[in-house]
Amino acid sequence: MEFESNSWSSKLPQGLDVEISHHPITLRCVANLIIVMERLNGGKGFALGRDESLLNFLLESAVEVVLEFNQAAAFSSKGEYECSVTDSENKCWVLNEGSMELHAMMLQGGSSYHKVHLNLSTYITPVPSETKARPVALGIKGSNLYLSCITSEGTPTLHLEEVADKEQLKSINHESDMVRFLFYKQDTGVDISTLESAHYRNWFISTALQQDNTKMVNMCQSILYNSMLFFIFVEPLFN
Repeated sequence: MEFESNSWSSKLPQGLDVEISHHPITLRCVANLIIVMERLNGGKGFALGRDESLLNFLLESAVEVVLEFNQAAAFSSKGEYECSVTDSENKCWVLNEGSMELHAMMLQGGSSYHKVHLNLSTYITPVPSETKARPVALGIKGSNLYLSCITSEGTPTLHLEEVADKEQLKSINHESDMVRFLFYKQDTGVDISTLESAHYRNWFISTALQQDNTKMVNMCQSILYNSMLFFIFVEPLFN
């Protein structure tokens, strides 16, 4: 430890010293230290005066590093397009405004106007993904309603939430509660996708297998696919 401290000290500007403690060092602490030292080493025109000035400089550098880290760890909105959704039995999503629920049902020609259209917002993931799934947010066209996945009695369930300020959905920290609005869209075929909750992995948006208009669109685990349809057709609409 003493050797490492002396090695660092020989490279520091006059009046600045470093002490290596016995406390565990996290990767973020190491990154912060390296960045600060690089800035000090390259900033030959920076005059180190009183200890207070040096402290302010180090604190400002540390704050900048933390901000950069938080920004990099956020889902960033990339674009938006309109789409409609049907399941593998050609049932469409219909909004029940009284209960604020989505239901899946067969629609005849004259009632097709009940079909829900979605504004699908795509995001850039903060870390490399192991799959080709893309994070998306799903909003009901013509409203401030967005699909979210939250727990109800200990079980992840699908909800519709009103988002008055849509700007807060443009950048979502991966550790924040706003991740409940995000779903991973995994394409499994031509116009066939699954929509997995980003907040509760292995839970998918699903419709009931039987033709039952009272069954709301909800979440289901992939292991339950024999009784639930979690394959969703997401069809882009072009004017």
